[in-house]
Amino acid sequence: MIKKTLIVLLLLSQLQAKDIYEKNCIPCHKELPTSLQQMFMSYLAAYSGETNVKTIMKYYLKHPTDSLSVMSDLFKSSYGIKHPTKLNNKELDEAINSYWEKFKVFDKLK
Repeated sequence: MIKKTLIVLLLLSQLQAKDIYEKNCIPCHKELPTSLQQMFMSYLAAYSGETNVKTIMKYYLKHPTDSLSVMSDLFKSSYGIKHPTKLNNKELDEAINSYWEKFKVFDKLK
């Protein structure tokens, strides 16, 4: 009986587990008129390539400035520039990697 209870609890905890990206990025961005996928495409258009996009995103999330933002002037005047992230480097890398994997287009093109 204890074994079954432990297995059920373990399975439930796995179902509820979310990665850093889901816990820290999606809740704030779901209120914005521009989707995370649209933002991803803007980063890709501006900085092209996985290494460049991930590097600039990490720097921007730690040190947000108007000049590094890929958002339009109208968006920035309406919503402002984000506050610096409170995620540590490991968490930030994990969130950015999850974001990249979710929206990358390279493996999806035929």
